[in-house]
Amino acid sequence: MSEERWVIHVPVVVPDLNRARIFARTATRALALLTTRIDAGEVTVSAEDAQGVRHRVFCDRRLTGGGRCTLPTDHIAPCARSALARHRRP
Repeated sequence: MSEERWVIHVPVVVPDLNRARIFARTATRALALLTTRIDAGEVTVSAEDAQGVRHRVFCDRRLTGGGRCTLPTDHIAPCARSALARHRRP
């Protein structure tokens, strides 16, 4: 039987989607330094009045050879693993 997982939702108010993604990436990277429990690929942001419409923060595509892309969702460079990757689940 797999371990039960709980998700923490912490509302942070920012003026637009771009700044919300930047803040979420920064917060995720900071938290990843403190714990290995961060699942960066599942980090999303949403408008306060449309919380059911979520926008991914990290790309999270599978990489050749294993692992996932840890770049922002809107990156134009080839997918890659960053320093954040060592703190993520496989």
